[in-house]
Amino acid sequence: MTVTLDLIVTDFARGMEMADARRPAYKTYQPGLGPHTEPLTVALVMAELVTAWPERYTAHERGVPYADGTRQACDLCLGRPPGWEWAIEVKMIRMMGDNAKPNDNLPTHILSPYPQHRSALTDCAKLAGSALGERKAILIYGYDYPEFPLEPLVEAFEVLAGRQVRLGGRRSATFQG
Repeated sequence: MTVTLDLIVTDFARGMEMADARRPAYKTYQPGLGPHTEPLTVALVMAELVTAWPERYTAHERGVPYADGTRQACDLCLGRPPGWEWAIEVKMIRMMGDNAKPNDNLPTHILSPYPQHRSALTDCAKLAGSALGERKAILIYGYDYPEFPLEPLVEAFEVLAGRQVRLGGRRSATFQG
């Protein structure tokens, strides 16, 4: 079954809402999905998607190694190995912490041109040059704040990434909670 990028993005947003509704706890932070790390968020969201749409998401794996001799791994692959239908790198934008203080180094995780930062920008080249996935995507999810809207950071990513690789059109979905 071919799963489109539009469907993945929409389902991921729904999965975030479903996972958040369970009020998962992370360390001593407030309950809910917000404080969770990116890998934990992806794990919680994928568990929800497998339950809600098993025909689309049962065949998935997180942390699939790139076959390039490094220890780096792709965040999420959909389908079956070795051909994987989708190879997806996931990045989170959360400009504020649970303590209501800004996370000033967060743009580095999206825009840094340095491979050692493992940013969304460097993930583009890594994905484009890999044999993983018939289709490839960068999935950026984030939380909007009045003083830190997502749009300028996502636009900056698209401009810089578009200089390195051929980007398809942006797909987006919103989530609440």
